[in-house]
Amino acid sequence: MTKVVTPYKNSDSSKKEQVAEMFNNIAPKYDFLNQLLSLGIHKGWRRKAIKLISVNNPKTILDIATGTADFAIEAIKINPTKVVGVDISSGMLALGEEKIKKLNLKDKIELKLADSENLPFENNAFDAITVGFGVRNFENLEKGISDIYRVLNNGGMLAILEFSKPKKFPIKQFYNFYFRFITPTIGKIFSKDASAYTYLPESVNAFPDGENFLNVLKKSGFKQTKAYPLTFGIASIYIAHK
Repeated sequence: MTKVVTPYKNSDSSKKEQVAEMFNNIAPKYDFLNQLLSLGIHKGWRRKAIKLISVNNPKTILDIATGTADFAIEAIKINPTKVVGVDISSGMLALGEEKIKKLNLKDKIELKLADSENLPFENNAFDAITVGFGVRNFENLEKGISDIYRVLNNGGMLAILEFSKPKKFPIKQFYNFYFRFITPTIGKIFSKDASAYTYLPESVNAFPDGENFLNVLKKSGFKQTKAYPLTFGIASIYIAHK
């Protein structure tokens, strides 16, 4: 059972409600801080994930926890007929809509306010599904993965990009120091929400990465599961097939 970590320790709200509130709070500075804290590396990670699912030539793609729609926009490069992005944060989606409009992609990308653990789609609705840094925010990880399996087409591919915990010296020590001290400090200065960037390392630490997460995928029915460590193991792409 995954330990439940929430953004706001003194809140009586559910994790799902707190995560939505957190992302609404940090939405205006989210893209800026993403770029600053990752030094832009996250863009290459997304490109690799999209390249991995491109072998199936998916025509319909669902991007879960789409946030400001970066993954959905990246997916357009493999020429699907439709990309749908869902998120529980209206603030993040509003910024995503602005990006899509500027890029003239409104006919290709549709964003919806929706719960990732109760997806508002029919069974077998999508050829591919992506999730970028979102599954560790699920209130019930296994329920969320099971619903992803439900809406994925038979033969479809899932690509999940998520933070991992490096194992080797000195990357492990530097990573832990950066996440515990640097990230919350920078996040507090720019986002004005100290809890959000304290929650980030806590949620990563609680997430069952590597082989443990592959087991969660298998338990929900996924097969041909594989983890691709990225940048000394600070993140991973998980690929699975239905």
